[in-house]
Amino acid sequence: MTHSSHRPKFPIFPFILVGAAVLVFLWLFVSEPNFNQRAQEVVRIDGAARREARIEREEQYIRETTTLEFGMIFVEGGTFLMGCTDDYCHYTGREEPAHQVTLSSFYIGKYEVTQAQWELVMGCNPSYHRIGANLPIGQVSWYDAQEFISKLNELTDRHFRLPTEAEWEFAARGGNKSRGYIFSGGNNLNRVGWFNDNARGLRPVGTRQPNELGIYDMSGNVWEWVYDWFGYYCSEAKINPTGPSDGTVRVKRGGSWFGQRRLSRVSSRRGLSPEARWHFVGFRLAHSYKLKNDTEK
Repeated sequence: MTHSSHRPKFPIFPFILVGAAVLVFLWLFVSEPNFNQRAQEVVRIDGAARREARIEREEQYIRETTTLEFGMIFVEGGTFLMGCTDDYCHYTGREEPAHQVTLSSFYIGKYEVTQAQWELVMGCNPSYHRIGANLPIGQVSWYDAQEFISKLNELTDRHFRLPTEAEWEFAARGGNKSRGYIFSGGNNLNRVGWFNDNARGLRPVGTRQPNELGIYDMSGNVWEWVYDWFGYYCSEAKINPTGPSDGTVRVKRGGSWFGQRRLSRVSSRRGLSPEARWHFVGFRLAHSYKLKNDTEK
């Protein structure tokens, strides 16, 4: 009896496709001798563009933190709920009741005022920690901040000022782009701010993640003076509030590297004598939507 042999049949179509792809690739190298060179040039151009963008960002950071070319962020006006809206309300009565506030558009500093900027205007550096030009200014009273702003306005012919407490909180919350975070820029303070668990002193401004508006360090690093006298909240709605007409202590906001996590929440507020100079209290600038002598805005 004869046995017929049955050879297994293999599909050859996939092999044809692979072979065709190899031939095309080889043809590119043979017929286009500059193909590989052009590909390398594309990589080099892309890498150079990335380096140029990084250098530009670094140069912009230096300009905005060591010169009088302050980086100012536009905050579109809007309405928000000001005051404690999280689980820490029971720690203090300073943040309650939460109440509706409506604000006009304004500008606020991308960074806290730095020691380099203070020294350019005032000719001295009162900070306790003097280990870097890009560190936020500290050891300045509310009155010191006002003197700095007055001299700065003379130098620049602008109308800088301290933000109101309501402007500060609206900006810290991310303005109209707010995602409802507990801290300015997120719910994880380690990512967005310096406080007593991750810092042992001042840190250069802008070295943590910004908030929704691109503003840095509104949680932690240094407390920030605002314009208002300290006063307790009431439940009625407000439009462009500026705080009580008088008082004994001014408001500071944002917490610091020296403080606990809960003090860096966006609603946290404390009062301090306007004459006090603490090494972890500084400020950031603001100005109204219409700049003095600015025809572009």
